[in-house]
Amino acid sequence: MIRPANVASASPGRGLTVLPAADGTPVAVFNLLGQLFVNAPVGPFEVVDELVEEARRGAQVVLVDFHAEATSEKVAVTRCLDGRVTAVIGTHTHIQTNDARVLPGGTAAITDAGMTGPHDSVIGVEADLAIRRMRTGMPVRFRPAEGDVRIEGVVVTCGADGTATSCEALRVAA
Repeated sequence: MIRPANVASASPGRGLTVLPAADGTPVAVFNLLGQLFVNAPVGPFEVVDELVEEARRGAQVVLVDFHAEATSEKVAVTRCLDGRVTAVIGTHTHIQTNDARVLPGGTAAITDAGMTGPHDSVIGVEADLAIRRMRTGMPVRFRPAEGDVRIEGVVVTCGADGTATSCEALRVAA
C-alpha cells in the first residue's frame, strides 16, 4: 500500500515503491501530500529531492501522485520536478483539469486526474446531501450518488529513459 511519503513513518504502507510494468520495466511510484489547505505534517518540498534520488536508484520511469488541494502548489511541485521524473499526477479535488501536458524537461503533468465514480454528484456524493451540509454547517450522513459513472485519469507515454512523450486526459463512461 502506497501512502504519502511525508507523513509519519509509523503510518501503514510505504511512501515509495518500485514494481515491474507488464513488460518488466521497473516503475517507481511515490505519493506526496500537499501542505496548503491540507496541512501535511512535513512539507512536500522538504522530502521530494530525496524521494526522487531513491526512486531513480530503482527505476528510470518515476510516477508521482501529488495529493493536494491548491492548484498553485501542484504546479509548483510539478515545475520543481520537471526533467527529474516521468510524470506528476495531481489528485484530491476530484475534478479533472484541462491541462494535461508535457513540460519542457520531459515530465508529463496534469493538475488533477479527476475521479472514478458518479459524475452527476458533488465529488461522488448525492448533491442534495452535500449542499445541505454546506448550507447548514450541520453534520449530514453522505451517501454515494448513483448513475453516470465515469473513469477519469491520464495516459502517459514515455521512453525507456523515463522521459514523457505524451500526456492525455482520459474520461470513459462506464
